[in-house]
Parts: sequence; structure tokens; C-alpha cells
Amino acid sequence: MGEFQKLIHCTLDEGRPEPVAKHHARGYRSARENLADLCDPDSFLEYGQLAVAAQRRRRDFDDLKINTAADGILTGQATINADLFGPDASRAMVIINDYTVLAGTQGVFHHKKLDRAIELAEKLHLPVVMYTEGGGGRPGDTDYELSLNLNSFAAWAGLVGRVPTIAVNNGYCFAGNAALFGCADVTVATRASWIGMAGPAMIEGGGLGSVAPTAIGPTDVQTRTGVIDVLAEDERDATRLARQLLSYFQGPVDDWRCADQRRLWDLIPADRRFSYDIRRIITTLADTDSFIEIRPDHGRTLITGLLRIEGRPLGVLANDCRILGGAIDTQGSASAARFLKLCDDFDLPVVSLIDTPGFMVGPDSETEGAVRVMSDLFIAGARLRSPLV
Repeated sequence: MGEFQKLIHCTLDEGRPEPVAKHHARGYRSARENLADLCDPDSFLEYGQLAVAAQRRRRDFDDLKINTAADGILTGQATINADLFGPDASRAMVIINDYTVLAGTQGVFHHKKLDRAIELAEKLHLPVVMYTEGGGGRPGDTDYELSLNLNSFAAWAGLVGRVPTIAVNNGYCFAGNAALFGCADVTVATRASWIGMAGPAMIEGGGLGSVAPTAIGPTDVQTRTGVIDVLAEDERDATRLARQLLSYFQGPVDDWRCADQRRLWDLIPADRRFSYDIRRIITTLADTDSFIEIRPDHGRTLITGLLRIEGRPLGVLANDCRILGGAIDTQGSASAARFLKLCDDFDLPVVSLIDTPGFMVGPDSETEGAVRVMSDLFIAGARLRSPLV
């Protein structure tokens, strides 16, 4: 029993002070600190905690248990928001890639743990929150002839639309980790995030030159492209947002407040020739502090977001008359189509606030594939089965 406790200790922050201190020096929290902040107290049941990297052919076990703790990924079940929804409705699968272990790369047992967590999430119909910081596939595992497992990506992508999936990132997120991030239903990233389908080594190996990691997919790029749905200030803020975003898929709440709805009279100008701030209208309609905008810097002609009205979770779709007079451009169409699919997948009613002259047309619009992209919005609307107001 004493030896078992020593092995457990090696997986905890207090058993690995040097890599944790190095991560703290960068201004980042450890994987277990994020875990504690995300989950309800004492609710996390961890899977595969004693796994180490499959590198016994070239490293001894004492080295592996300290420096490859849990093979770089924390997986398990927990409750999140049980105070609002009770212990059953708040159950979730939690997956946190640990950058302090081999730069968060994906090895043999890392993938086995990931696959098991995804399998259980599907079987038990549990939502998943995944932290994705890491450098992608790991070439250094030696104990198996085939060290990379591609089943994880198909399994993770297969969850989308079946159970809610939320990806959270801080720091470097490259290659396979970026693929996991991009497949999620909702993506959250801190300002200190760099997200790309390859890291510097792969880019240089492909003959594309030497680039700094901070030149690959910074947040000012990935918010405009729509890769990042919600931008957070830091890991604490990202974790708070993840809990709130998950709550919209967990059900209604009984305790809610809202603004005096008579304020709406003053927010819309009597003269239709004048523009107005549609976000002020949305936040007035919504329960206090319940509105989270999705992709605010991408497809800016159409605002999408999640909110509550009288405690019930809803999606909102709204034209912004201050951008192109409310005309719907290709980015707005693509963003709205993706959002309607999200609402349809998880039975979220949609409130649509309409103030638009129609689609943005002209030669420039056609160079962006307007016919195809705008038609996708018609298809998403036609397939919507959740209530639309």
C-alpha cells in the first residue's frame, strides 16, 4: 500500500514540483489546477492515473513515473454544476492534456486513455470538456511497433452532435491536438493560445521554412477565422466559461434575474433609418449575465450566441444593422449555419432577431463562394427541428 501511494504521489503536482514550477513561471496553471477549478469538489474519478509513457526500452521506470506521469493526459468522470442541476444531470467526462509531460504529446497509453474516455462518453451519453494544450503526435515511444493511434480522431469527431463537446485551450496547440480542438462543438481559447494544424518542427520538415511557434495560429488570427468560438482572458476565465457553456446543455435553472423589459422601447430608434446596438437588446432580453456570444469576430453581420430567458437555455441569431446595414455576407452565413446545427443537435430553441435587407451580393461576394455558402444557411434552417421564434 505504501508503494501504491508513492506512485499516486508521483502523478500529483506536489510530487512533480519542477515541471509544475516551470509551467507556473510561464504564467500558466497546471493540468490538475485546471481540473480542480473545472470540476465540483471531490467529484472527479480518474481513469488510468498510473499510466506512463511506452518508453521502457530506453528509460527506467523511476524516470518514467516522475517525468511521464499519467502519460500526459488526465481522464475521468466528474460532476460540473451539480449545485444547479443535481448529481445525475451534471455528470461529465473530463479530458485534460498535460503540457508538463512531454509537451502534452500523444503517445500509446495517452491514446488508450483518450479512446476509453471517448468510448464511455458515448456509451453513457456524457458531455465532454477537453483541454487541448499539446504538440500532437509523439514519435519517441518505443514499446510498440505502431505507436500512433488514429482511432482517437475518428472517435472524437464521431461524438460531435451526439453529446456536447467543449474544447478549451491555453498555450501551444498543434497538429493532433489542434484537430481535437477544432472538432469540438464549442471552442474556448485564452489570449495566450497558438493553434495550428502543424507545429514548427513539422512545418520546417515539410520544407516550408523555419517559423516561431508564436507565429502559428495566434488568437487574433483564429478569432477572425472562426476557429475560436469564445475568447477568454486566461485559464481561470476559460474554465469559468467552460462551466457556463456546459450549463446550457444541462437544462433550465430556477434562479434567474433579468433587466426591466420596458428598456427595449428606448433601445430601438423610432426612425428606421438609424442604426442601433443589437447586443444591448440581446443582453436586455436575456437573463442577467447569461449571454455568451459565439464567434464575435467572425461573420460579424450575424450575431450568434447562447443565453437564458427565464432560466431556459436558448440560442440567439441576430442581424447587426451596423455592419453592412445588416446584409448577410458569406462569413455570416457560414457562422449562422454552423450555429443552427449546434442548436438543432442539442434541442436548443432559437430566437431570431431579424433586421436585414437580405444577402450581400455583387462580384466581390461571388468570389467568396456566396452561392454555395449562403445556400448552406438555407439547408441548416430547413433542417432545424428545435423551436424557432
